[in-house]
Amino acid sequence: MSFGQGGPQSQWDPWKPQSQQPWNSGGGQSPDWAALAEASEARNRRRRLFLVGGGALATVAIGAAVAVAVVSAGGDSSQAGSPTSQVPSADIPSESASAPSFAPTSAPPPLDPKDFIASAKKDTAPLGPDTLFPGTQLTMGETTYKKGPTADTKNCASASGGTLPKILAANDCTRLIRVTYSADGIAVTVGVAVFDTEAQAAKAKGQTNKKSFVKSLSGGGVKPFCESGFCRTTSNSYGRYAYFTNAGFTSGKDVTTKDTEVFATGDNLQLFTFRQIHRRGQAQASAAADG
Repeated sequence: MSFGQGGPQSQWDPWKPQSQQPWNSGGGQSPDWAALAEASEARNRRRRLFLVGGGALATVAIGAAVAVAVVSAGGDSSQAGSPTSQVPSADIPSESASAPSFAPTSAPPPLDPKDFIASAKKDTAPLGPDTLFPGTQLTMGETTYKKGPTADTKNCASASGGTLPKILAANDCTRLIRVTYSADGIAVTVGVAVFDTEAQAAKAKGQTNKKSFVKSLSGGGVKPFCESGFCRTTSNSYGRYAYFTNAGFTSGKDVTTKDTEVFATGDNLQLFTFRQIHRRGQAQASAAADG
């Protein structure tokens, strides 16, 4: 196609640096508007083709990058299984994951209370009727016992009767503490014999028999009891202590095997005495652990 005078002219292409514009700047003629429109349309077509082609190339490049990333994450494609098998399971916490474990700490074993009441060397806490038998009464089960008179002597034989004085002396008893409790016409005297060692206390207890007893202790509102006739007696030992009970009626009536209330009174006070001796050991063990 020719535009204006001068014969055919090369068409202006903005993408070619040496192309000639469709008008002569020095000819004084007006521009060929049809040529300009056609050139503009050509430019737009080329631009659209470039953008479409560039977008396709970008899409291909992004897809290739994603494919490379997937292959890199999954490792060798020949070993890949299901999609989830390509994810390292160690990096994902499980719902059933256990709590972190810590190295166990070792604590010293607790001190044994009995060790502190097994010998006079360790059993150094204050000792007396009021430390072993505090207060003015005690309740065991449904029965409340009123505390009566107390006694404390280093002459163990003088506060015991039957075969017990000889046994206590032979095993070097150093002290005999007594206390009386009463309730509902029944009274019981508890005697605690103190030795230097656990072996001495155990030996003394083993030598007792039905004729071994501590003398009953009356007074302070408690009538005399078990001074004659039959009463129920017990003997035991724990640590360096041997402890005894002598229970009967304050009326002087003999105790028979049918008198279960007397047996229960003796058993209750026997158990209470054991607990008091054990608490003595616990207190000293606790103090030693804290110190």
